[in-house]
Amino acid sequence: MQVFKFGGASVKDANGVKNVASVLQKVGYENTLIVISAMGKTTNAIEVIIDNYFNNKSELQSSLQDVKKYHNEILLELFDNEKHPIFKKVSNLFDELRSFFDRNKSPDYNFVYDQSIGYGELVSTLIVSEYLNEIGLKNNWIDAREFIKTDNYYRRANVNWEVTQQQIASSFDKKSLNIVQGFIGSDANNFMTTLGREGSDYTAAIFAYCLNADSVTIWKDVPGVLNADPRYFENAQLLHQISYSEAIELAFYGASVIHPKTLQPLQAKEIPLYVKSFLNPQSPGTMVGRGKKIEPNIPCFIVKKNQVLISLSSLDFSYIVEENISEIFKMLHLYKMKVDVIQNSAISFSVCADNIYNNLDKLLQHLKAKFKVTCHENVSLYTVRHYNVEAINALEEGKNVLLKQLTQETVQMVTN
Repeated sequence: MQVFKFGGASVKDANGVKNVASVLQKVGYENTLIVISAMGKTTNAIEVIIDNYFNNKSELQSSLQDVKKYHNEILLELFDNEKHPIFKKVSNLFDELRSFFDRNKSPDYNFVYDQSIGYGELVSTLIVSEYLNEIGLKNNWIDAREFIKTDNYYRRANVNWEVTQQQIASSFDKKSLNIVQGFIGSDANNFMTTLGREGSDYTAAIFAYCLNADSVTIWKDVPGVLNADPRYFENAQLLHQISYSEAIELAFYGASVIHPKTLQPLQAKEIPLYVKSFLNPQSPGTMVGRGKKIEPNIPCFIVKKNQVLISLSSLDFSYIVEENISEIFKMLHLYKMKVDVIQNSAISFSVCADNIYNNLDKLLQHLKAKFKVTCHENVSLYTVRHYNVEAINALEEGKNVLLKQLTQETVQMVTN
């Protein structure tokens, strides 16, 4: 069995949906599971809806209508008959979303987020499934919430592997072409949960692990895994192959091609991962597997924007030792700060972190009770794997370096 994942860029419009069909026809689709993300920038658009729900109720309905209109325009290009059942099915999903906002009583942003955001995936998979059926590529639309079971850590839920495996083993038809949503699952009370932004890759890996798939292919708008994001770096080059461990390192540091959690289940069963272009589906792309040396062996550049650099020192110039560090990490965990870099000396301690839950002000208030605190917001974290002197010099040129850290294979620097 093979697992394919198509991201939002691959289904951003009607031509994209048609191209998915073309890819399947070129590379084969027997015994295949397709994982699909929300169309285009739908996830961002639903985040605006959620923000309006909490902060600008007067704009709620219009922002919801904008998302519905975007999908209706795609439907009109894909289906000749406006009386086709797909129009009603999509409309019903938007009615469900609207109804949730009407009846919701929870003030918890993270809960509301997870009950809303996954409608992008539900709509996109429904449209793709119906279109493929329409042109003769018969398939089953399945609901990821019935298979991927998680805890209730909303916005970054943890998979309950035992229950998830039981669900997939007991009620999944391997022999058909199946289409499922990325990014979403459900908790023990059947509330929708999400696996973290860009979690559709992880969904593909979860299903591949539970189904003992032969391979996973992530279809992108780039030729494969590049040594740098071409949006931020010039002359990005294709990596023909890399190992699981190298891919995990790159993902951990923020490489956008592969979700950080994706490699772990694949590595456990040695399921190869391919990253290929949906614009040129028969090109080899990048292969990720066990023991694959990076080829070519060149520096790999990663940047994470909008980070926070927090530097602490003791108020009385005493050492920052195990007791202090333990307390600092308890606070970082309490306020859900994802730490990307740590650096410490005798009397200072610095972390570069993601403030994805917007808890920075609370954290700083807490820290200031015991430490002298300096905070730089909106900084950039640069990471170079397999660095050389030329790579470091090029990265530092014209930047104000706030923190720099080198290990044998990796250099990281925080700049503003």
